[in-house]
Amino acid sequence: MSENKSTEDSGLQESFLSHLFELRDCVIKSALAIIVVFVCLVYWAPDIFHLFAQPLLESLPAGGKMIVTDVTGSFFVPMKVTMLVAFIIALPVVIYQLWAFIAPGLYQHERKLVVPLVVSSYSLFIFGMAFAYFLVFPTVFNFMASYNAPLGAEMSTDIDKYLSFAMNTFLAFGLTFEVPVVVVVLVRMGIVPLAKLREIRPYVIVGAFVISAVVTPPDVLSQLLLAVPMTLLYELGLLIARFYVPKPAEESQAASTSV
Repeated sequence: MSENKSTEDSGLQESFLSHLFELRDCVIKSALAIIVVFVCLVYWAPDIFHLFAQPLLESLPAGGKMIVTDVTGSFFVPMKVTMLVAFIIALPVVIYQLWAFIAPGLYQHERKLVVPLVVSSYSLFIFGMAFAYFLVFPTVFNFMASYNAPLGAEMSTDIDKYLSFAMNTFLAFGLTFEVPVVVVVLVRMGIVPLAKLREIRPYVIVGAFVISAVVTPPDVLSQLLLAVPMTLLYELGLLIARFYVPKPAEESQAASTSV
């Protein structure tokens, strides 16, 4: 009995270590992809930052400019922006490595979703960032500039604080646009039935406004620009998920395999 138990323990340990090594390889490959793209882009870091800051620069009043309050800010902030761009470009590799790590634990019919999910996840994340850059940024910055004018306050934003605000906003809207993918995955893998997701729709709407109030600037306009797309994308996910409801044969296969 003790020998069998020892054999099982050693088998579990080897399985755990093999998964750990696989995860390490996925992380290394993802990091290398980002570093390679960053090295290729680093020469144009000042130009990339100027493009990155364009929505704010266009909203500043005449004579307004961005400032640097940190001694090393003028060097490291463009580097951080360039690293962000490198991450976006290399994101398909990162997502693919993530799915490659998860795929061995999926059923055959679930593995067929890997490529569509990678493509749709990347596309929706980019759409979310583009939505923030081209619509949310100009709207928020113009609103804040007009709000500062009656106060007689000069709007000069530190580049490091702008970077922090922009990255948080990009992340918030990029993840928000992933809602349809999350809904489809939950339905396709049988984690949550489609009927249940429709049933909790009111709670999702309330949650969307709560999340937008937490992650966006404290003005109603910014909160609406996040909450409304999140709600609409949830509805879009429900519509698409109808075509990915597991068939009875797939459900019985999953049940028999788990047994």
